[in-house]
Amino acid sequence: MSKEEIVKKNLDLHAEFMRYAFEHPGVFDQIPKGATLVILPDDEPELYKENLKVVEAQKAKGLPVVIVRMQVPKPVVPSLEVVGA
Repeated sequence: MSKEEIVKKNLDLHAEFMRYAFEHPGVFDQIPKGATLVILPDDEPELYKENLKVVEAQKAKGLPVVIVRMQVPKPVVPSLEVVGA
């Protein structure tokens, strides 16, 4: 998996997490100030492994880490229908 793919997939995961967090604002209270948020996608083993490296690096530095486990969001594919002219 290229670095570009890792970044793109992580941005998608974080966008989905933020959508959830804004609908459930109490989740922000559970995240310690200064913590690194790392999402481990259960259905994407290669990305899970890459993100786990971030967790281990932060822990080795003694820094707080919050791990979120979730599924990779599925893209929304709208269906458009033009009615009338």
